[in-house]
Amino acid sequence: MLHLVALLSGALFGAGLLLSGMMNPDKVLGFLNVFGQWDPSLALVMGGALAVFAPGYWWWKKQGRTQCVLGEPLPKVPPARFDYKLVLGALLFGIGWGLAGICPGPAMGMLGSLQWQAGLFVAAMLAGFFLVGRLQRA
Repeated sequence: MLHLVALLSGALFGAGLLLSGMMNPDKVLGFLNVFGQWDPSLALVMGGALAVFAPGYWWWKKQGRTQCVLGEPLPKVPPARFDYKLVLGALLFGIGWGLAGICPGPAMGMLGSLQWQAGLFVAAMLAGFFLVGRLQRA
């Protein structure tokens, strides 16, 4: 049942990304272009998502719940560490997002469209994962 819920949740998330335009790099770049012809529509998408998620999450935590609906324990979130790794990672993510107009979630959905840009982005993302893993062990 857990796998089915995960599959349906992922499909719903992907459909939301597609319908909202977040899989369209031109739309994303328009949103990031705050000093040019800014397209605020993705801010409305993100705000709408938070408006749906936040009250439910608040209620769930207020109830003292420690398990998901299907009984799995909620993952423990470690306290945030603000260090150079976080800043460097955020800078690299932001630069990549600004140059390509693609971020990891939509890129995975874009793979289904067989766009070469999505394949290149995912390959670069996987190479980055590999390099970070190697650097952390060194």
